[in-house]
Amino acid sequence: MTKNKSVLISGAGVAGLTLAYWLHRHGFTPTVVEQAPAIRDGGYKVDVRGAALDVVERMGVLDEIRRLRTDVRAGSVVDATGKRIASMDGDTFGGRVHGDAEILRGDLNRLLYRVTAGDVAYRFNDSIARLTHADDGVAVTFDSGDSAVYDLVVGADGLHSHTRALAFGPESQFVRDLGYHISIFSVPNHLKLDREELTYVGPGRTALIYSTARDATAKAMFLFSAGSQPQGRQHRAEQRRLVRAAYAGEGWEVPRLLAGLDNAPDFYFDSLSQVHMDRWSTGRVALTGDAAYCASPASGQGTSLALVGGYVLAGELAAADGDHHAGFDGYEQRMRPFVARNQKLGPANVKRMVMRTRGQVRLSMALLSLMARLPGKDRLMAKMIEPIHKAATAITLPVY
Repeated sequence: MTKNKSVLISGAGVAGLTLAYWLHRHGFTPTVVEQAPAIRDGGYKVDVRGAALDVVERMGVLDEIRRLRTDVRAGSVVDATGKRIASMDGDTFGGRVHGDAEILRGDLNRLLYRVTAGDVAYRFNDSIARLTHADDGVAVTFDSGDSAVYDLVVGADGLHSHTRALAFGPESQFVRDLGYHISIFSVPNHLKLDREELTYVGPGRTALIYSTARDATAKAMFLFSAGSQPQGRQHRAEQRRLVRAAYAGEGWEVPRLLAGLDNAPDFYFDSLSQVHMDRWSTGRVALTGDAAYCASPASGQGTSLALVGGYVLAGELAAADGDHHAGFDGYEQRMRPFVARNQKLGPANVKRMVMRTRGQVRLSMALLSLMARLPGKDRLMAKMIEPIHKAATAITLPVY
């Protein structure tokens, strides 16, 4: 008989929703608590790659993910005048191969919620305030004042996980800043892009804009070196100031993109960071997704790690008949090599995405322009994106 059937999951993102789905499939009783009032909409485009494709196929949602894909058909690097230096098809530009799918994070969240809503209990507008460990369960007090006891608790609440802080200690012990900031928000599609992405690279700062299928607006992304800025989380006003200061005097479309900064309803800003932990569990509390092993957006693998992690954690608990010691150990043994391989992508990728000097920018643009004209450019691009594919497939998923 399966032990530890009641599981509280903190966070209704991709990791938490995937875990909830598979726990229910394996006979557990999951509850998801989410501080937002509803499933989070919007967000940047994300990739489902490699082993994660197997996960969503086993969930029966791969066809729907393909239907909802962004359908970005082309990508180009541009200079300060807007001239396209190098152009390629959307999948090559995004490092996608072998059926990888690109989808907006909000679309993926809604899809995963839809396939779990009838089977999983959700507590929106609430979060965990306090955890009290016991031999036979975890007593949870919520911010709403409610309390309950669960057999297990899993933190799937992101890079700045509150569950991790409660169970393992302060964020500073686990979060490693890579030295860059990232900001994303919606902007008017003033360039009238049709499923296209344009990227502009300046010294220490990169800006891009893209449009996707079924969206009349566009998204702008800013990725820039943090320089000597102090680490830590800033207030919204300070975040906007940092973005403006980093791109002051920059050309191309940057001033027009920044004009919508104050009024963007979906403004997002954070450090580019990774999470490194010796253990992803303590007692009856475990972590998954970014809370446990954030690889950073620069890796391109955060969503796939969340999907695979949720699948493996639920599966290992089921294989252990709910024994959390054995289940958590099995989860770590299967996931750690996969996580380590994918985390290595982040620091390497960001150095190619953000050039440090104007000379590096000029050299990179010249090489891109040359490569775009070579007869064998497709083979060269395939070679460049091969590390992503190898990392994305660096795990064999059991059938639990």
